[in-house]
Amino acid sequence: MTNVLSVRNLHFSYHDHHQALRGVSFDLCEGDKAALVGPNGAGKSTLMLHLNGILHGEGEVIVAGERLSRDNLPAIRAMVGLVFQNPDDQLFSPTVFEDVAFGPLHMGLPKDEVIERVEAALQAVRMSNYRDRMSHHLSVGEKKRIAIATVLSMKPQILVLDEPTAGLDPRARRTLINLLRELPITMLVSTHDMRMVEELFPRMIVMDEGLIVADGDTRRILSDEKFLNEHGLEKP
Repeated sequence: MTNVLSVRNLHFSYHDHHQALRGVSFDLCEGDKAALVGPNGAGKSTLMLHLNGILHGEGEVIVAGERLSRDNLPAIRAMVGLVFQNPDDQLFSPTVFEDVAFGPLHMGLPKDEVIERVEAALQAVRMSNYRDRMSHHLSVGEKKRIAIATVLSMKPQILVLDEPTAGLDPRARRTLINLLRELPITMLVSTHDMRMVEELFPRMIVMDEGLIVADGDTRRILSDEKFLNEHGLEKP
């Protein structure tokens, strides 16, 4: 299988000298859907912010064969669709259509292609009827789906989500899980929702104290209660 994402020996320390990443390495192949789990402070968010160049550490991040650098940052950011935990961090335009069109417009695409991409992205998240709605009037669950559409309109190689089910009621959570299941795209999802991990992700990457301490079959890792307890995790 073709590697969509390769992370090699990634190190990063913050200004207070806290070492958040200590030699992180892993690959994601085309079509992989992997959960990124671990206790608070494990380095998950720091890692995700390296994948499209918001943070820069030592080591390599390679997306679709291209090594991330300052020179190709716009191209990498189009390939890595990062969806933040709080959708209000990504929705700032007057209407849903304008939010989802923002990325393609700034790629310099012709108007017809922008419209086509917006319509396809909204259809993918089942929000086609919301194109003329005001984003800030939507529910949290609806906003999260629109935030996903804003990155899908860029046609990324990989979708990277931070705590997608956080703050959702049961119905909205179920809708989002079903949506993630159906999206035909390589996916890395950071989450504390272990029930979703068990249900949705065949692969599980466990981080603790800036290291990957396990990477493999979700069912096998979840069956090891002693390991889960050692790394601040609970069985679903």
